[in-house]
Order: sequence, then structure tokens, then C-alpha cells
Amino acid sequence: MTCPLLYRFRVIDRIPEPPTTATARGTLVHAVLERLFDRPAGERTPAAALDMLVPEWERLAEADAGLAELFSDDSERARFVAEAAAALDGYFTLEDPRRLEPAQREWYVEAELDSGLRLRGYIDRLDMTKAGDIRIVDYKTGRVPREAYEASALFQMKFYALVIWRLQGVIPRMLQLMYLSDGEVLRYSPDEADLRATQRKVEALWQAIERARVSGDWRPRPSRLCDWCRHKALCPEFGGTLPPLPASAAAVAAHTAG
Repeated sequence: MTCPLLYRFRVIDRIPEPPTTATARGTLVHAVLERLFDRPAGERTPAAALDMLVPEWERLAEADAGLAELFSDDSERARFVAEAAAALDGYFTLEDPRRLEPAQREWYVEAELDSGLRLRGYIDRLDMTKAGDIRIVDYKTGRVPREAYEASALFQMKFYALVIWRLQGVIPRMLQLMYLSDGEVLRYSPDEADLRATQRKVEALWQAIERARVSGDWRPRPSRLCDWCRHKALCPEFGGTLPPLPASAAAVAAHTAG
């Protein structure tokens, strides 16, 4: 949806993208919040979350050399940890985890539509009431989007709601985006019409991807987001030269065109 060429670089070419401090902060905060719920309810405190930050970072950095290489000195690392701590402080202004028992955390979900399209992803947290009402929760360490971009932010949540609906036959009661750094929550209650519209959009996107895969035409879509793209050097919009398509994708395109 952002840029077909970026999709190609990430999904077809699978060009590695080194982590940034922003993505690393999100990874760290998510890891702490996931493991915080492993503790007994009474121990899920701000102090406990803060104590988990450095050990969690060391665990993540040991597993991913890219994370370990992000900081050149201890002062940069300390500033990064302080920013993650601030995001956790923001979390505790939004809810009290001592009063919650999530039904799922970092839950892998997968469902197949009647069209044969398979949807899958990871849900940060799923809460369920005794009556069976479902709330999907997603943690965000970035800034709250401006009103014009709220629909884009909610699309991810509606996607997850669609998967849950197709898996369990139940429409989630609430979609909740928690913007930790800003201490704000974006909530939305979907209905069947919402999820059917989301399904149509997902299937239309997949048809566009299939057309690009067959033709080999992955056009860039310039926007302000280009300033943060890790692949500008390869993009024709910025004077770059596209790498050849991987053999498997090129073969499909050539066979279909013939």
C-alpha cells in the first residue's frame, strides 16, 4: 500500500534492512511487555518493567548481531534505554497490567479466505471477557498519527480482526492501538460491514501484487516516506538502478508473458 517497489525489495528480493534505533526500541518495549505478563499479577509494576529493560536488551542483542552493532558507545546505548523506559512509563499511564490476564500474547494467527488467499500475522495481545468478547491490542512506540492517517493505522487492526473472524466466527468487540510514547489510545469497534470491506481491500491488494509479479512491473510510489527508505540507492526515482528480479520471480513473469 505504501509503495509497490518497496514491497518488491522487501518481499520478492528480500534485501536485508538493518535495524534502526526506532525499530529496535519497539522490539525491546514489546519484549518487556510480553514478558511482564509472565509475572504474577501483583509484580507487574513500573519498577519491575524497568528492571527488565537491560536484561531483555542483552538477550535481544545476543540473538541479533544487527542490534548489537547499533550503538558505538555506552552513552548512546544509555540514551536508547532511557527512551525505551519513557515508553514503558507511558504504558503504565494507560492501564494497570495487575488487573489484566491476556488470553494471548504475541499470538501467531493464520486463516484462509474462500478465494484461497492466506492471511497471517502476529497479534501483540488478545484480551477476552468471560462473556467471550474479544479485544485486540497493539502497542506502538511511535507517535499518534494525525487524523488524516488514522484509517491507515487502523487497517492493520482490521486485518487482524478479519483473521480472528474467519478463524473463530466472532467479530472482535474492540480494536485498541496504544501509543505509549504519547500516552494515548486509539479505539475502534468494528462490525461485519467493516470486515467485509477489509477483506475486499486485502483481496484487491493481492490481485495488484499478482499483476506486478506476472508483469515484473513494480512501480515506485514517491512520498514523504521516501526520506526514511533504506533502498533509495536502488530506486529509479532517485537515480538508482533496479537489481534484476530473482530467478524464480523472473521465470514466472516470462512464462506467463509467453
